[in-house]
Amino acid sequence: MKIDTIIITQEQVNKILEIEESHFADFKSKRISPSKLTNTISALANAVGGEVYIGIEEIENKSKKSWDGFSTIEDANGFIQVFEKLFPLGDNFSYTFLHYNNSYVLKIEIKKNKDIIVANDGEIYKRRSAQNLKIRSQEEIERLKLDKGLYSFEDNTLDIPVEFVSDSLSIYEFMIEIIPTNEPLAWLKKQLLILGDKPKVSAVLLFSDEPQAALPKQSAIKIYKYRTKALEGTRETLDFDPISIEGNLYNIIKESVAKVKEIIESSKILDEYGLQSVNYPAIALHEIITNAVLHRDYSIQADIHIRIFDNRVEIESPGVLPGHVTIRNILNEQFARNGTLVRLINKFPDAPNKDVGEGLNSAFDEIKNLRLKKPSIVEKENSVLVTILHEPLASAEQLIIEYLETHDEITNAEGRELTGVSSADIMKQTFYKLRDKGLIKKSDDDGKQGRKSSWIKIK
Repeated sequence: MKIDTIIITQEQVNKILEIEESHFADFKSKRISPSKLTNTISALANAVGGEVYIGIEEIENKSKKSWDGFSTIEDANGFIQVFEKLFPLGDNFSYTFLHYNNSYVLKIEIKKNKDIIVANDGEIYKRRSAQNLKIRSQEEIERLKLDKGLYSFEDNTLDIPVEFVSDSLSIYEFMIEIIPTNEPLAWLKKQLLILGDKPKVSAVLLFSDEPQAALPKQSAIKIYKYRTKALEGTRETLDFDPISIEGNLYNIIKESVAKVKEIIESSKILDEYGLQSVNYPAIALHEIITNAVLHRDYSIQADIHIRIFDNRVEIESPGVLPGHVTIRNILNEQFARNGTLVRLINKFPDAPNKDVGEGLNSAFDEIKNLRLKKPSIVEKENSVLVTILHEPLASAEQLIIEYLETHDEITNAEGRELTGVSSADIMKQTFYKLRDKGLIKKSDDDGKQGRKSSWIKIK
């Protein structure tokens, strides 16, 4: 087996030595036992993948690193032989020798693996931060299987009457539109949505009238609107009580997309013509919400959360990315955690996932065509967060005008508290913009000058 060798410069060496050990990177001495090193390979492969450099020493209580590679390529054969037994060279692993100053560092690149990788000691590990954590309990193993998509919670049965699905308004409406010649129960059994006399999770999510009764706190969508651009919303900046969207998956996708658009388009920003309504990329909203609903992990007792801020929309979906999908390859790879949901919802009239597997690509394409910043995707410990950025939805200017609808005046301090603007100078410039538009003016009250000065609405 031939492994590529790359000659690198001192500058490149310095960049490698500056990398910190993390969830994605690890450094090992060439003196480590190859067998013990498989613990790290197992941990990275069972998480999101990463890189291991063999031949780099940690010194000064691990605060610094030094290059201390193999004298020859053959000196690393012991590592290659052990790895090859457990992790054959292929799509999921690759090796490269980095050659500098007459020594070789072996770089192992591990991709997220769709299978569970067992280390040489017979144990299963998973990476968290810079640690390799041993998975000990059966519950932890089952969670790892769900995360990797080895099986899906949608195939579990629920201990509820079959009539909850077979005699629902939702299934009758679907049958009339799609398969009018069939009886619901017979069709559900043919689709393997009923096991024995119990409905599967997928059947309940798609065809019951109220899945939330059987799957509370894990099958609805919560929508929030915050009057701020801050990193997190607070109770003080919450525009109204959170909205809960319930029903079968087909309906909650449609209703959520419509409600989010309604909330966004009711917001305004200030331009040269005054306060104007905002339009968010409609296709992107639809595709990202659909993706969150169809690919979330329904074994996790948490709803999907959609948070609308003054400068972005966040869609947070329970569960990590399934199978071999990562943040880097998500637009190019396909892996359906909930294959039954994806397949059957595509049969509905005006299916939300018309182009199966192309949803996120369509979203990114629309945003690119509109010359907006591309969405960000972040994989958190137990969820995936997609953020769509835009011009402010409800600008500081609009918040001030709305405040003055019910208040006589507003000060700089009150304006900053209301809008989340941290700088008094920036707040002052906001007031000046509104003044120049002929919307507000300084208060004539002589007792309110300097820091106490206030602004009133022009009637």
